[in-house]
Amino acid sequence: MHFTILFLPLHRRKFDTIKVQASSIPKGLFLNMNNNHWLERTELLIKQQGINTLQKAHILIVGLGGVGSFAAEFIARAGVGALTIVDGDCVSLSNINRQLPALHSTVGKNKTEVMAARLLDINPQLNLTVIHEFLTPERATEIVTPQFDYVIDCIDSITPKLNLILSAKRQRVRLVSCMGAGGATDVSQIKVADLMKTYNCPLAKFIRKRLKNERIDSGIKAVFSSEIVSKDTMQRTEGLDYKKSFYGTISFMPAAFGLHAAATAINYLLKRPATS
Repeated sequence: MHFTILFLPLHRRKFDTIKVQASSIPKGLFLNMNNNHWLERTELLIKQQGINTLQKAHILIVGLGGVGSFAAEFIARAGVGALTIVDGDCVSLSNINRQLPALHSTVGKNKTEVMAARLLDINPQLNLTVIHEFLTPERATEIVTPQFDYVIDCIDSITPKLNLILSAKRQRVRLVSCMGAGGATDVSQIKVADLMKTYNCPLAKFIRKRLKNERIDSGIKAVFSSEIVSKDTMQRTEGLDYKKSFYGTISFMPAAFGLHAAATAINYLLKRPATS
């Protein structure tokens, strides 16, 4: 049993691949690894056919912050068989208010490594690929391939986000893109809709405009909040990692976005016609 970690420094183009053997995983992690008893409540809901469908699926999640980390957790707990997670960041103190891998004990650790251990502790049979990498605009166009059944975009930087969406569209891989969770507090205003039908979200507005320039006017699912956010919750940055600003956030909003994104992907897979 192993999973794969891919480390890609910012100025390199080749992957360093590390296979982590079961012996290096904490003792007890693989107890009852061949027993799907932990999915009995899920099977009661979606039946054995649904379990089989999810176990054959491969989902790509890009970004393991407040949204993506929770999306990854929900995907793993649903019993999805293969998962690729991508993030190049380390846990910081300011992440603790909203991000699943962020604890005082994990500050300074790679988010990908913290999440990998957690996901494999949920499902030791998970076929997990870990890519420790800040997704540049160029790499965002390369990372999506037809091997994926669904892509969950949790990037908070505009250009890499746009390129990931465009790549999924060109590869004809289904995608749900998460818009801005910052500045909002009303979970009842979170919605899933076609990206072109989103409103009151500054990030979605910008992405819509850029996609229209690419002659794309429909066909992309988005998680967004219709809540009007106050500009006094925004702070400018130095533009590192293609991010020029950020909004204040509360603990539950990013998690709720991740929940909606995971549900969108899982429900699509369960309803998708079976292929021979």
